[in-house]
Amino acid sequence: MSKRNATAAVIGAGDFIGAEIAKKFAAEGFSIFAGRRNGDKLAPLVQEIEAAGGDIHARSLDARKEDEVIAFLNDADKHAPLEVCIFNVGANVNFPILDTTERVFRKVWEMACYSGFLAGREAARLMLPRGGGNIFFTGATASLRGGSGYAAFASAKFGLRAVAQAMARELGPKNIHVAHLVIDSGVDTEWVRQRRLEALGPNALDNPDLLMPPSSVANAYWQLYQQPKSAWTFEIEIRPFGEKW
Repeated sequence: MSKRNATAAVIGAGDFIGAEIAKKFAAEGFSIFAGRRNGDKLAPLVQEIEAAGGDIHARSLDARKEDEVIAFLNDADKHAPLEVCIFNVGANVNFPILDTTERVFRKVWEMACYSGFLAGREAARLMLPRGGGNIFFTGATASLRGGSGYAAFASAKFGLRAVAQAMARELGPKNIHVAHLVIDSGVDTEWVRQRRLEALGPNALDNPDLLMPPSSVANAYWQLYQQPKSAWTFEIEIRPFGEKW
């Protein structure tokens, strides 16, 4: 594995999408700084990346806390220049509007929008003096459409997309690629599988190609990273071939 003198930070390094992003960028030679609420849960990811010869630094991180985000990204940048920051915090909940409490609405916004703003701002602060970098945000179907029961989630995801779009327009001319990846699909995780079975019945998982493997999301981020600056895209949507949209 050829090493780069560069760090990729994954904020929201969960067991599926976040872990696959970390593994992909580690395999490409990046040092990885991986953060999630409970850093102890990163142990299997650390073991896998280190066993493959990669470099990973795992941390507990509450992405809603400004001081923690600043410290996390500063530490990443001190280890090796921060070249990629990927914000992948999830907050997918579904409540009828009358059951959406003030606390739920605010918490979902903090997780999916406010923390993305903090991550993007602090990554930009580190990248601007060097005149380059990449800041990517994970979006969802709810980034573009407010579905029934998704008032809290969609409003937060709409907001994150707006933050990303504003940053892309401001930072693109300064050689920082800001992009938003819309995942219009259920991702193949145990939680999603159970929800599909509950909602659609015992045959819901008969066609495995209708769920997106987390590794496909990681590959999409790698493709974004590889884009030449003469042909950057702000937003891409990915979905399985059989997904209705």
